Amino acid sequence: MKYSKGKLNNEISPLTIPEIDFIMEEMNKGKESESVKRHVQPSVSIHEKINGASEQIKNLFEDIRKEENIQLETVEGIKAEIVPIIEEAAKNPDIYYLFKEMQAKNEYTYKHNIGVGIIATYLGTKLGLSKESLSDLTLAAILHDVGKTGIPERLLEKPGKLTETEYEEIKRHTIYGYELLKCIPGLALTALQHHEREDGQGYPHKLKGSNIYYLSKIVAIADVFHAMSSDRVYHQAMPFYKVIEQMNRDVFGKFNPKMLLVFINQLMGTLVGKEVMLTNQQIGTIIMINPYEPLKVLMKTKSGIIDLRLEKELQIERIIGK
Repeated sequence: MKYSKGKLNNEISPLTIPEIDFIMEEMNKGKESESVKRHVQPSVSIHEKINGASEQIKNLFEDIRKEENIQLETVEGIKAEIVPIIEEAAKNPDIYYLFKEMQAKNEYTYKHNIGVGIIATYLGTKLGLSKESLSDLTLAAILHDVGKTGIPERLLEKPGKLTETEYEEIKRHTIYGYELLKCIPGLALTALQHHEREDGQGYPHKLKGSNIYYLSKIVAIADVFHAMSSDRVYHQAMPFYKVIEQMNRDVFGKFNPKMLLVFINQLMGTLVGKEVMLTNQQIGTIIMINPYEPLKVLMKTKSGIIDLRLEKELQIERIIGK
């Protein structure tokens, strides 16, 4: 499969001001047309399509678990039927609303694949991937966890802490996924490498930076974002802002910093106009995002304007709503 990197490369290095300015300029292209639609919620039909896609993935994964292989026809079916739904859902500019819609309250293993597909496609669009590369990314994201069909369900659904042996078995889903998809290189590499990290502390092969497949880097961000955002058998979903805050700490180390900067800025941009509560219980409305420090927003409160860049002891505690 071909993919387009554009000007965003794979190296791990601190971002310079010109680099950030370039990324922000790219992000702002077409911003005017998006701003009109910023708070438009996905239609009911999209919600129903997403649920239908989740059910399809559930049935497909159950078949793969029984047969212990995946047919090329199955992959083509996903590309024809499910990928267009994911691409349509990812076009919604209010990702905060979509975030709430995608939270997997049950059957996490199946809904997670759809959630990751939507988030990865959304990010791929913002990174400027070509139409062909974007389609490849969406399909790879949907199937990134197909290797979990080779893991006993009792481990996937275990409510308590995994033993070291159990955790090692869970980690093998990357290899199982590769084996299932190795006739399709791009899909196989994403299944194999979506838990690799830029600093070499991931698995299964502890690859670093440029040795990790480009699309795997995007899926890695989407995978972690959706996992932290969802209720699972062993932990509750983290609030939207806390997820962003945690991922911001990982800008240098775990993930490609340039991809993650684009992602965080886009997510924070969806919060403009929304009410939030600060750690001192003060309530205000976000009016501007600082592109260089996206979590240090400018807020309007009853007592005046607050610039979180200057208020070092204050942070956003939670999002209230409109």
